[in-house]
Amino acid sequence: AKFLVSVQTTQTKSDNIARDTAKLLADQKVIGWFQDRSEFGPRALGNRSLLADPRKPEMKDILNSRVKHRQPFRPFAPIVLYERAKDIFEGEEDSPFMLIAKNVRPEWRDKIPAIVHVDGTARVQTVREETNPTLYRLLKEFDALTGVPVLINTSFNVKGEPIIETPRDAVICFLTTGIDHLVMHNTLVSKNAMHKIVGPLVNTYTDVATMVMSN
Repeated sequence: AKFLVSVQTTQTKSDNIARDTAKLLADQKVIGWFQDRSEFGPRALGNRSLLADPRKPEMKDILNSRVKHRQPFRPFAPIVLYERAKDIFEGEEDSPFMLIAKNVRPEWRDKIPAIVHVDGTARVQTVREETNPTLYRLLKEFDALTGVPVLINTSFNVKGEPIIETPRDAVICFLTTGIDHLVMHNTLVSKNAMHKIVGPLVNTYTDVATMVMSN
């Protein structure tokens, strides 16, 4: 199974993972984001997340069809730099746990359509440097590239499966879905040309999980 993983992926250490990931996100890539210890609770708050660019409305459909395997109308929630939240979302209250639905300011709705629900709201997570410095740096880099301090953040899992816990879980999900790149700490994992050949031979989540867990 380790051979199956290594033959399908290329791994690169990065000396600036936030900048490298921001470039991929701005290029419409879907990122599996695996950092530090996993969060506890009903939401992925930035350590076991799928991240994507909120600027194109079709990104919602891409995530729902290629990765999450759920209904296309299901909205996704945004993460935003704490100090920029009031510029983009109405209301003063902080929302570090993605629990508060806020109105998206009218001038921003067309800029970040993938996270705006039909009623004009979004369930916001504010990110502070002191609580999640890596995710904060990523948002800063994405803002520097695009002028948008917001990313789509959803839990790193597929429908019906628990949120990713271990590196092994992350690799299985990465190889069996439409996630473009996997970022684990400061390592960027990409699918290579062999994935198109080997992947379909072991293309179900269960098959790959069984293989990896038995080795």
